[in-house]
Amino acid sequence: MTPQPKKHDERILVIDVGNTNTVIGIYDGDDLEMDWRLGTVKARTTDEYGMIIRDLFNHGGFIMEGIHGLIISCVVPPMMNMLEELSEKYFQVEPLVVGPGIKTGMPIIMDNPREVGADRIVNAVAAYEKYHREIIVVDFGTATTFDHVTVEGEYAGGVIAPGLMISAEALFREASKLPRVEMHKPRNVIGKNTIHCMQSGIVFGYAGLVDSLVRRMKAELKTNPKVVATGGLAKLIASETETIEEVDPNLTLEGLKIIYYRNRD
Repeated sequence: MTPQPKKHDERILVIDVGNTNTVIGIYDGDDLEMDWRLGTVKARTTDEYGMIIRDLFNHGGFIMEGIHGLIISCVVPPMMNMLEELSEKYFQVEPLVVGPGIKTGMPIIMDNPREVGADRIVNAVAAYEKYHREIIVVDFGTATTFDHVTVEGEYAGGVIAPGLMISAEALFREASKLPRVEMHKPRNVIGKNTIHCMQSGIVFGYAGLVDSLVRRMKAELKTNPKVVATGGLAKLIASETETIEEVDPNLTLEGLKIIYYRNRD
């Protein structure tokens, strides 16, 4: 008889801190009840973040005292002390932190496993748990990362490219006459004004970058892994690519939940 997956009944908070955005989610057992996306501000204090989260909880009808556990993924090292203090001061729980020593259930086949960003491992864990097959995860964050998970569930490397917003900001900053533009897909590839020309180059050009890297990865692997995208700008770019098969905006939050329970259980 096949064992049934364990059901969880805790209410936990998951926090994913990226260089640009911080995403927070509340899970009631295995169900995502609510999630929020904030700007990452390194200079904010523990109390400032505590008050922001309290306001979000109040607006959503939640109470901070109802959180039984907390897990953090953070790629901004100067914020770690603040996050740990936040967990203990405002939630009265000791946080789990994704990093060396935590149980992820995923072997990391890299020259130096400690170099791999926590968010990349979290995404890989979630994707393999969901699909149970070889997979490439494309995460559109401050940097765009491409991560390969083998059919055996091993993290086996990937690619890091400049993120979409970094590329667009560099274009505005370094070209004196070019304006800062909204991240929006233009109607046509050939623009008839400066803004549309820039939007075409940013959106369609970036979609070409994604397709090219995914195809090169598949050619090197000599296999056909499933390609899943996540991150704040995933929907915008994925719709213009030929290689991305699915967009999962909550992949990182799901991975944090999975890792939390693997360590608690």
